[in-house]
Amino acid sequence: MEFDFVIIGAGSAGCALANRLSESGRFSVALLEAGPRDLNPWIHVPVGYFRTMGNPGTDWQYRTEADNGIAGRSIPWPRGRVLGGSSSINGLLYVRGQPQDYDGWAQLGCSGWSWESVLPYFKRSETWKGANGAELRGTDGPLSVQTSRLSRDIVDHWIEAAVNAGYKRAEDYNGADQEGVGHFQLTMKGGRRCSSAVAYLNPARGRKNLEIITNAQTEKVVLKGKRAVAVRARINGTMTDIRARREIVLSAGAIGSPQILMLSGVGDPAELRPHGIDVQVESKGVGKNLQDHLQARPIFKTDLSTINVETDSFFKQAMIGLQYLVSQTGPMTMAASLGTGFLRTEEHLETPDIQFHIQPFSANNAVEGPHPFSAFTASVLQLRPESAGHLTLTSSSMDDHPKIHPNYLSTDTDCRTIVRGIQVARTIAQYEPLKSHVTEEYAPGVDVAFDDEEATLDWARRSAVTIYHPTGTCKMGIDECAVVDPRLRVRGLEGLRVADASIMPRIVSGNTNAPAIMIGEKASDLVLEDADS
Repeated sequence: MEFDFVIIGAGSAGCALANRLSESGRFSVALLEAGPRDLNPWIHVPVGYFRTMGNPGTDWQYRTEADNGIAGRSIPWPRGRVLGGSSSINGLLYVRGQPQDYDGWAQLGCSGWSWESVLPYFKRSETWKGANGAELRGTDGPLSVQTSRLSRDIVDHWIEAAVNAGYKRAEDYNGADQEGVGHFQLTMKGGRRCSSAVAYLNPARGRKNLEIITNAQTEKVVLKGKRAVAVRARINGTMTDIRARREIVLSAGAIGSPQILMLSGVGDPAELRPHGIDVQVESKGVGKNLQDHLQARPIFKTDLSTINVETDSFFKQAMIGLQYLVSQTGPMTMAASLGTGFLRTEEHLETPDIQFHIQPFSANNAVEGPHPFSAFTASVLQLRPESAGHLTLTSSSMDDHPKIHPNYLSTDTDCRTIVRGIQVARTIAQYEPLKSHVTEEYAPGVDVAFDDEEATLDWARRSAVTIYHPTGTCKMGIDECAVVDPRLRVRGLEGLRVADASIMPRIVSGNTNAPAIMIGEKASDLVLEDADS
């Protein structure tokens, strides 16, 4: 069990890394995944996130601690525990973020991470056949990105109503300008999910120099002095040390990567010593800088057909299933949202500060299933929250989930922005062609007046939930709280890097799967450059 490179975590970034590091045939690569293979059929059916989130066979099933910002509630934080990681259970939504996000990283000292620097990796990763072509989009990458196979009138009406309310139409929100309303782009190929595992691992499975090891729970990184030399993992119940001749790359995500670092003795001494962990490298930023997107979910009843009523009987569900089996079309190809909007709540803002996810269904959560009436959801989130939380160890065992403190809605800007986002949702619902098809505002409802900002914020605190974008807990940078340098090397150690969404110094303005894949792509070049130096 000795390889040139050992990658911990087969998620969005880890799968890309494994493919790129092994494709020349020069190096041996081990990819470790705590979860099983992606054999569950619901992983590959786009609407299957209703069955994989909350399922212990595919989801880590994290929960936050009680958070004052959301009225003292503890909420679920699903993360993928299966080959493909969260890209195997997410909503398939493909969003790069704003060019200014990455230029902002570069201005923080993360050289090589400007928009101009990362764009080639976004292009390299994707095959896109829509607008913009080869200048801004990739045309022959492993990840299939396409428009939805499903449409619903209520979503199209929302987009037209937003345009009539004064917002512009987005030609391609993944191009040079994100702003506007339109339809989501999806990580889908035909009528099936294109996870990072499907995109990057399936083509590489025959390589003799790539070993994909599932059911391999990493316990810690083994250090020899100031060098990472092996990964201690429990593989199908047996403890094994997997040695790395060159490097180990942590790609276990924004919760797993900092937890493994801390269990390996890398972190804040005040956090590690109470659990009996010997401090190998003092790094006070590990587990800090936790950022996430919090979604408020205004819901409107409608007289148009939505998924709620299209699936309210066994017969209807059977016909939908038959449609999918025959043609891979219909509601089973539905992503988590169909329509989107990247909008500004203030005219003076340079770029959008809120994002909409327009869903032709409504539910209390993805696990419980739709409401028993026809409705749509105009979910809205703040793109760049100022609030940052942290996570801490519960014990010295990887089996015990860390304590997650999101610290939502803890600044005036965040509170003001979420309130204005809800107001924008309510305003758009007053424009045609949407207005005449809205029969009732179900949430927040008439008890929360439009101009009552205090009541609106209170409703958001009591009902808002994560939209599944944890980032930042092993942040990249040059300041004293940076965990990794701009080449993703863990500061204070040799032979260990982190490559996943945890390295983001600031959360991107949108969904995080596409940027995580980009990070994996870029990390592979950094590793190979250093291997040849």
